[in-house]
Amino acid sequence: MRVRHALRKGDKIELKMTAMIDIVFLLLIFFIMTFTIVAPEGDFNIRMPLATAGPGQEPLDPQIPPIKIRLVATGAGHLAGIRMNERDFGRNFHALNMQLRQIVGHGAGDAAEVEIDADYALQFEYVMDAITAVSGYVGPEGNVIKVCEKIKFAPPRPAQ
Repeated sequence: MRVRHALRKGDKIELKMTAMIDIVFLLLIFFIMTFTIVAPEGDFNIRMPLATAGPGQEPLDPQIPPIKIRLVATGAGHLAGIRMNERDFGRNFHALNMQLRQIVGHGAGDAAEVEIDADYALQFEYVMDAITAVSGYVGPEGNVIKVCEKIKFAPPRPAQ
């Protein structure tokens, strides 16, 4: 039984390129169809909590004390209340924005810093509403007016 034919001097070797071209095109189509373009997300200037200073050491970030906003959650994760520097706003983000605009004033938004302290069980949409209320508002001409650009989160508290 002969498996291979012996090549004679005049025989040509032909490569079957059709199958390889089909595979290359299939891979190309696969990668094109699975490619996703990521839309840019919101451009927030948010600072995550830094490592805490050890005992007997000075704080790592000595600055103007930030405006503290506390978001309290119900057992189901919904917003129960908003407190800013021990003042209660109920669940009204608009009132929070108005109070921040009075405190910060116009043009001082880059110097003020807001620290958001949210309950661990709070749903993320309420945190985003707080960031929106703190960061700015839409003016009468339709332009965005920034209230506070420096937003940071308080370190998480252990679950109770």
